[in-house]
Amino acid sequence: MNATFWWVAYPYLCLALLIGGSLYRYAYRPLTWTSRSSQLLETRWLRWGSPLFHWGILFVLAGHFLGLVIPVAAWQAMGISSTLYHQGADLFGGLAGLAAWIGLDLLLIRRLANPRVRRHSSPSDLLILGWLWLVVTSGDAITLVYNHLNGPYAYRHTVGPWFRSLFVLHPEPNLVTHLPVLFQVHILLTFGLLALTPFSRLVHLFSAPVAYPRRAPIQYRRRTPYGHEIPGS
Repeated sequence: MNATFWWVAYPYLCLALLIGGSLYRYAYRPLTWTSRSSQLLETRWLRWGSPLFHWGILFVLAGHFLGLVIPVAAWQAMGISSTLYHQGADLFGGLAGLAAWIGLDLLLIRRLANPRVRRHSSPSDLLILGWLWLVVTSGDAITLVYNHLNGPYAYRHTVGPWFRSLFVLHPEPNLVTHLPVLFQVHILLTFGLLALTPFSRLVHLFSAPVAYPRRAPIQYRRRTPYGHEIPGS
């Protein structure tokens, strides 16, 4: 594996596609900036799958932020030992990851098994859901399997500093070249997901519904009053 490409060029390429692709789509194809909801096609599976996935992945992302962005020294200054941190990460991160995985499974089954939903699914819909499944599954495998079989891996001393080094434009690939393979696969899949985001329905994650309460309600009205039906309609 070429360390310079995979741990320097590849992350920057994915981030460039994420930023550049999102700006282009927002500027030149604003009407496609949507999640393309399929709620009208099926609700029973969506009612369970969507909340489980979205709430689960929200807490997973929060956990990743706490572990990768905040240095170990800051946790120690707050009196949180490595043992306590890893116990909390395994418990809460494991529950959140499991919820996201179950929700994603339900959404995948719904999209593949329901004829109406499948008929209205584009190739990018299936690609992004499948890729998401690989990212979440590999992350859960780290938290729920690897950490319990091998003990908590000190990713805050390797992945964390490497991740932060990318954003200060001083990448340190040597920090992650000797990671366990499962960790490397999870990281590369995650950056690949970022690169795919602007070209899929996942782009809606950048949309905050701040204007929704101020938006005028949509009203549907009949073309003709009740009792005055159009002949032959």
